[in-house]
Amino acid sequence: MKTFATRATATGAALFSLLAWSTGTGAATAPDAATTATAAAARPAVLTGRQLADSWTGPLSTKGRYIVDANGQRFKLMSGNWEGAQGTWTGSGDVDDPANNEHGEPSNNMPLGLDRAPIATILAGFHSLGINSIRLPFSNALIHNTTPVPDASVAANPQLRGDTPLQVYDAVVAALTGDGFAVILNNHTTTARWCCGLDGNERWNSGQTTQQWEADWLFMVRRYQSNKRVVGADLRNEVRRDVTDDPNWGWGDDHDENAAFEEAGNQILQADPDMLIIMEGINWTGIPLNGLPHGRPMLTPVATLSNTLIESNKLVYSAHFYSYTGPANSGASSGLGVTSDPRYEDFTPAQLAQVVNQEALFVTQSGQHFTAPVWVSEFGAAGRGESDPKEVTWFDSFTDILAANDTDFAIWPLVGWTDSTGAPMDNWAMLSYDANGNQLSVNDPGDWRAADWNKLVTAPSLTGPVPDVNHWNMLDLDHTDYDVSAAMLALPDWDSGARKGACPDSERLTGLGRSSSRGLCTDAGEPAKSGAPNVVVTDERYVTDGDWAVGYNKLQCPDGDFAVGYSVRGGAMSSLLCAPAAQALPGGGRDVWFDHGDNRPSSGGSSGSDWASGDYKGQCGDNEYVAGVAYTWQWVQEGVPDALLCRPLS
Repeated sequence: MKTFATRATATGAALFSLLAWSTGTGAATAPDAATTATAAAARPAVLTGRQLADSWTGPLSTKGRYIVDANGQRFKLMSGNWEGAQGTWTGSGDVDDPANNEHGEPSNNMPLGLDRAPIATILAGFHSLGINSIRLPFSNALIHNTTPVPDASVAANPQLRGDTPLQVYDAVVAALTGDGFAVILNNHTTTARWCCGLDGNERWNSGQTTQQWEADWLFMVRRYQSNKRVVGADLRNEVRRDVTDDPNWGWGDDHDENAAFEEAGNQILQADPDMLIIMEGINWTGIPLNGLPHGRPMLTPVATLSNTLIESNKLVYSAHFYSYTGPANSGASSGLGVTSDPRYEDFTPAQLAQVVNQEALFVTQSGQHFTAPVWVSEFGAAGRGESDPKEVTWFDSFTDILAANDTDFAIWPLVGWTDSTGAPMDNWAMLSYDANGNQLSVNDPGDWRAADWNKLVTAPSLTGPVPDVNHWNMLDLDHTDYDVSAAMLALPDWDSGARKGACPDSERLTGLGRSSSRGLCTDAGEPAKSGAPNVVVTDERYVTDGDWAVGYNKLQCPDGDFAVGYSVRGGAMSSLLCAPAAQALPGGGRDVWFDHGDNRPSSGGSSGSDWASGDYKGQCGDNEYVAGVAYTWQWVQEGVPDALLCRPLS
């Protein structure tokens, strides 16, 4: 949703001609006939619902930076936001008065447009845009609202009369998935109120507890669990500062988005292992005034503190970009919140590409602990009736970036209304409907965004089978347990009183940080297991083939086992968790000491990223397994890990 503040947009009856950005003059100009013909020719082929449904199979998962379908085929999220069910009331006055709803469009807590056009007509419009998936916002309030929607709000869909907002949401989900679209559920707001300033919807636990938020997510996931075209849980929209407090990434308190999203994502996967878990970064911290710290971190904290789920192929990160905001600009155009920080529209194309990479797209680098698909789940611009040159050139440059990087995306918003003169009431909408259900599309003459939009949806993309990839994932024991093994979560506490970390069941331990208690897991060359982890090592009883760290305490797995987890007390080693391999594993190996500096492979697993920032790290090679850990209480070392015993996998 457009963040903090939105531009005033022209809503008069005059409709401007299609605009194109002239790189030679730096001004918006009307296109010539050839340009118009080129834009029309670039439009995507329109698929029927049956054709779209036949083109992919749910559920979805990930392979490295790509999302794939159940057959391992690339499924690029080319999406739009069908907003409304999150609420459009702006927070004061009569909720039913159009003047008190964003863009004068009361949604009655339903996806917009159901009073104006049949669902089938709206879905046909979506097909015409070339999209294959829908981000469908909802509020927590919607789940608990038992009041039937007004008859007038579903005038074009009388079959929905008497339904609650949640039942209408059900019908929309069924219609979308029945027509071949993938649906991503998006927890947008807590209350049914337009966001995104100081509106009570700032965090997942603004106006509700984290436990209630998690319970609502489990309710929604279970509600649609049998529908494999409901593919993802987009955990929360635009997490940001409230009046007094910032969200954070990794502090271990009740404002820690990293920890809350991790917990919710794993609960969802335990309820429905098929769901994609979509995590947006922090949208805003600090007070937006010159001289005070403030900014838009987005996904930058992921570089040193990423998320690990019990299913390592289910994580997608997301980010939002709008021209009038910036890395440290709230987007406010007047009054409180206006700062001198540049907006995204102030950057040159090269600068914009650099900052988008720094804030989001770096996550798509292969072979790192943070590697995942990035879905730009909101971007957009004011189209018909507006021609701000900066916004025009930003939209062109930004869609170029998305196309060049083959990035998954979702335009904001899909549906709006036109007024009695035929002008869009929200000229950001891609499709607008009048009171009689007549559609005005971005592809109809007069909307300057058409050429850039069609360039994006027809841009060359990776298609077909995506090769399997190795994973590297962090374990973060900074504050509490970090057990992402489904097998171990089903068992009693394996080291009571200690902080415990266990790799996903498909991975093994491959590295440790010296003081931070962080670890690194991988499935590179993973040997098959003959069963769940079943040995918790707390002493040296399995050190049977020589002292590989003289004078040091050692925790070593039994021969034929490899380490899949560990526990600490304070920063000191407490135990090593071992799993049996299905085939014989070699002995011998080498010591990897990291007591005086990093000791990591020069290439291979997560070599280009820091998974224990500020600490020395030891890491086995991709073709090795951790068989033991050495530590000491001498020389004021306090029992932190100093060396790994790395043995070859074959």
